[in-house]
Amino acid sequence: MREDSAMSSPLEEAVSRVGDRWTLLLVDALLDGPRRFGDLQEDLKGIAPNVLTQRLRRLEREGVVTVAPYSTRPPRFVYQLTASGHELAGALRLLAQWGAGAGRADDAEPLRHPSCGTALEARWWCPTCSRVVDDAEGDDTVHL
Repeated sequence: MREDSAMSSPLEEAVSRVGDRWTLLLVDALLDGPRRFGDLQEDLKGIAPNVLTQRLRRLEREGVVTVAPYSTRPPRFVYQLTASGHELAGALRLLAQWGAGAGRADDAEPLRHPSCGTALEARWWCPTCSRVVDDAEGDDTVHL
């Protein structure tokens, strides 16, 4: 939380919930559907088991992941995203798009639409006005 404000901004809130490397990669791995601990550890090369456990517990507390037992002896669990967790998919796509181009050579491969192969573009959209909100206007957005 910022010192000059009693309330944190929406970005500060989001970063406090899912703002580290392993957490975002973990959410990305769970977008494909429910996974077991071993599957997640295999997908997230380099993550220590204790770090994976900590991130899963934190995501469960934050309401991003649900945990369900699939075996009692030994106790084993399956992890999946909640509706709130699935809402992160768009933000992850934006980060991936930025990562594909930011500070990279001109030949960096953009994210593409699987059906036609066209490079994707992210835009803010106002459903009331039925129009794209450009960057200049987007800088003036308000949080209500």
